[in-house]
Amino acid sequence: MVISVWALALGAGMWSLQAEWSRVLTFACAAVAGAAMPSVGTCVRARWSHVLADRPERLHTAFSFEAVADEAVFLIGPIAVTVLATTVHPAAGLLAALVSGLLGTWVFALLRSTAPPPHPHVEVRTARAPIPWGAIAPLTLVTASLGVLFGAAEVTTVAFAEEEGSKGAAGFLLAIWALGSLLAGLISGAVTWRSSAATRLRWGALAMALAMAPLFVVPSLPVMALVLLVGGFAISPTLIAAMSLAEQVLPTSRMTEGMAFLQTGIAAGLAPGAAVAGVVIDHGGASPAYLVCFAGGAIALLGATLVRVPTTVRSHEDLAAGTEPGVVA
Repeated sequence: MVISVWALALGAGMWSLQAEWSRVLTFACAAVAGAAMPSVGTCVRARWSHVLADRPERLHTAFSFEAVADEAVFLIGPIAVTVLATTVHPAAGLLAALVSGLLGTWVFALLRSTAPPPHPHVEVRTARAPIPWGAIAPLTLVTASLGVLFGAAEVTTVAFAEEEGSKGAAGFLLAIWALGSLLAGLISGAVTWRSSAATRLRWGALAMALAMAPLFVVPSLPVMALVLLVGGFAISPTLIAAMSLAEQVLPTSRMTEGMAFLQTGIAAGLAPGAAVAGVVIDHGGASPAYLVCFAGGAIALLGATLVRVPTTVRSHEDLAAGTEPGVVA
């Protein structure tokens, strides 16, 4: 139902642009489409946790696969949309995204065999399994900061390519960035890690911040492509570690809810990151705007250092008994 509302609102927004309706109506359609967009990524990761509950060692590979799939879409999607919009019709690219999103989500919703069983309603007088906020809150800060980084990088890279006299190169640069992340996801999924997810998260966040540091001094498009390719290698491992860590600490009954905080964090960071970068671009040009990306990476690193992992996840019976788990850094 929700995905249908999203499709109708997005379609109405596209039509309003073509028909030159009031801008207020176009913004209203965009707002409804954004609010109705289902969190498919959260549900997919929750399903992986359910399907592989008896094989937890495979979860890292599953989350790596998800990261690679995300980057593949990010790599191919912009190119396909651009080709459709420039060779077929200005709205063709967005229409293709609408149709693929609608059909894909419908098919996903019909895959009942992989869906976790619904948890029974918990009475108010009965304690619920808690969300371990000592881990989930900092993880949400990490993903929100990465959202800021991603939003700022997309806007700034377009501006950088335009300043270099080749606006069309922006799609190539962003695709190179996604390619680095895709390759890192493949490598990460193939490795049996001995280090904990929390340790990998901190190293990944550090690498992400360091990768963003030199962008504001890059002098040319070829050098920018190389730096973004290298920087992309930090994206997937960081996100994979964040999702793996969340899966480890969340009670089964709160899995989808907890994962949604991380997914929402990314979405919540995209718009502010793009907006702040846009202001910096207007006043100082593209290169200084890359410092917004660095700031996002630095805050993500701070969030990663603040994560506290429960040594045990409190059960329903533990809560009734009033016991508390310990935490580790």
